[in-house]
Amino acid sequence: MSAVPSVRPVPPRVAPGLRVGRAALAVSFLLQGTTFALLVTCIPEIQHRYGLSDGLLPVFLAAVPVLAGVGSILSERVVKRTGARAVLRVVQPAVCLSLAGAGLGDTLWQLAVALGAFGLLVGGLDASMNMLGVGLQHRYGRSIMIGFHAAFSLGGILGAAIAGLGSHYRLGLPVLFGTAAAVIAPLAVLAGTLPRPSSGQAPADAADLGAAVREAAEAAARSIPWRPLLPLCLAMAFAYIADASVSNYSVKYLTDALGSREDLAKLSYLGYMVAMLLGRALGDRAVQRFGAVPVVRTGAAVAALGFGLAAVAPAAWAGIAAFTVLGFGICAIIPQVFAAGGRLFPADSDAAVARLNLFNYVGFLVGSPLVGAIADASSYRWALLAPMLLVLAVLPLAERFAPVPAAVPAPAAA
Repeated sequence: MSAVPSVRPVPPRVAPGLRVGRAALAVSFLLQGTTFALLVTCIPEIQHRYGLSDGLLPVFLAAVPVLAGVGSILSERVVKRTGARAVLRVVQPAVCLSLAGAGLGDTLWQLAVALGAFGLLVGGLDASMNMLGVGLQHRYGRSIMIGFHAAFSLGGILGAAIAGLGSHYRLGLPVLFGTAAAVIAPLAVLAGTLPRPSSGQAPADAADLGAAVREAAEAAARSIPWRPLLPLCLAMAFAYIADASVSNYSVKYLTDALGSREDLAKLSYLGYMVAMLLGRALGDRAVQRFGAVPVVRTGAAVAALGFGLAAVAPAAWAGIAAFTVLGFGICAIIPQVFAAGGRLFPADSDAAVARLNLFNYVGFLVGSPLVGAIADASSYRWALLAPMLLVLAVLPLAERFAPVPAAVPAPAAA
């Protein structure tokens, strides 16, 4: 019996206002990637400025994802009253101010306040941006979320490059963070002003955007079972443990363990983000050609190889290359977790994405203290082996990324 050819549904017409909203939201993701990269690539400078010991540093770093989770939960309630657009316009500039605060203080309590505010605000920002992204994707009728995360990666490249230049020219944290906040905050306000009805734009555009966000929020609130998602939740957590390890400790590993200059050490995170961006740009084609399961397995193996190469790196250049390899591996896993969750619950894909997204905070919460504690007890070389083993644990979970087989209709009665 010959197979019946499938007919691909024609995506709905995209209103001009939604296109403008997509571009504006991509800018918000880019600016957030820049802000986040500036903070994490300057962890050695923050530690020196505030006199943080290696034992106390993981405590401060772990507090950020904990408070981000709290901020994400709180933002859901605020969004219901004010809307995701309003939260985005207020919270993203506030994140920039908290970054500036981290660079301007000189006592531990000031750093605690700045990082605490950064964590709470980033959680709210992440929730509102992703809610808007899911809403726009719902109206587009096709996947556009990977593009937003690619914009975040591009922002990370920009932020790491700026941090490297600041370190090279010895600008200091007050000048670097303060100047960055002064530039990024107004751009964030502008990007957060999504399209409104005007003489040159049909009122339906703004109505479509608002309806898209409402529909996405309603879908995310629907109840779906946890059990089918648990393997994907574990894969998401393991991937973000690896990501947190790179974000928080790649620069510090190069400076403390490999004796690198601080400006050169920032290339470790820059290479990681460049690899993430390139991998996300090519990832969809790889999945279409080879399938999700081989891509995820290859990604996990490459990421583990990157950690192994970093752990035995003899010099800074080898460490930079290792973290770049690692980026190529991780980039394949995270988007496919969301895609697999959507395939499991095609009618409630937004709810599945919302559930899976919680485990990025779990990964960040575990990753930073895990690597920091092992490094404090032994060395950073041994500490990098812990996320390597957890990434390898994604290999047996890869089968869960396979497309859900279509239901076979029962044969007609004779």
